[in-house]
Amino acid sequence: MIDAKTIKQIALEAGADEVGIAPMALWEGAPQQMDPRYAMPRAKSMIVMTHRIMRGSLRGVEEGTYYSSYSAMGYGYINQKVFPWTAREVARALEDEGYESMPLAYHFYGGAINTNDGKTWKSGDGFSVPVREGLPRADVYMSIRIAAFLAGLGEIGYSKVFLSKKFGPRVRIGCVLTDMELEPDPIMPPGTLCNRCLACVRQCPGQAISATKTMKINVAGYDIEWGELNEAGCNRAFVGAQALSGDDDPADGDYLKAPKGFKPSFISPFKHKPDNIHVTGQAICGGRGCMRACMISLENRGVLDNTFKEKFRRRPAWTVDWAKVGEPGAAAPEA
Repeated sequence: MIDAKTIKQIALEAGADEVGIAPMALWEGAPQQMDPRYAMPRAKSMIVMTHRIMRGSLRGVEEGTYYSSYSAMGYGYINQKVFPWTAREVARALEDEGYESMPLAYHFYGGAINTNDGKTWKSGDGFSVPVREGLPRADVYMSIRIAAFLAGLGEIGYSKVFLSKKFGPRVRIGCVLTDMELEPDPIMPPGTLCNRCLACVRQCPGQAISATKTMKINVAGYDIEWGELNEAGCNRAFVGAQALSGDDDPADGDYLKAPKGFKPSFISPFKHKPDNIHVTGQAICGGRGCMRACMISLENRGVLDNTFKEKFRRRPAWTVDWAKVGEPGAAAPEA
């Protein structure tokens, strides 16, 4: 006889680090285009799993000397390889018992909805159409961060990054929907981990998180609020790019190769953005604000279960002054 305890053990043995369960009824009130019940109408439960990002995978980015570990092992490899295997093992165990199961992950066809604010793109009309009256367009988007919150694994921080009670922001999340009814886990109230210190705001290299404007939603009776995100600024910072100014030489604007007009920013040691690894190998910022700043704050406060012998940040964060590259002092700690 399979039950919640058995399912969690299967997930942990297959590679998950944390497992929580929530009833699908908690999605009541979600926007139609973001309600996973339309993807699997008879689903009764969702099994949500986190896979930790090794703290050591961020070490090379922190030192500015080695980026491949985080880009590959801490980002793309988990999303592309580790979670699919874990989800398959969980789904296989459930379907062996006669319960239909749908694995979900980060990736979906995103043309129908703006995942930043949950609103339907006007251009989405040209992306997909409902196949029946009253249904959302393909693809329905389920926020796995909200799913993890509903499954009791943690909360959504001010940066909109999910914070696990064990690992903080160092997690990737995946989910399996099933038509089996499973015993749910209690929700962790918002504010348990995130104290709105705004370290994420101050240290985001793209200045992409607002300190004053927020997005607020109510989920399962809880208010969840995060800083308004400048998605373009986030995307540029993520890959270590900075738009050329009027004083720059246009010849220097090939950091991204295509499109032109971008140079390396102060958080990138690369003259050109490196090629992808496991699809997502361009994570040059290494979560400088939203992940590392938050992780350091949570660790210093002693609120995470996963603890370490030494502090993560051992010297001031570095920057690169590209105007002085080749001269002494081009790379220096932040003021």
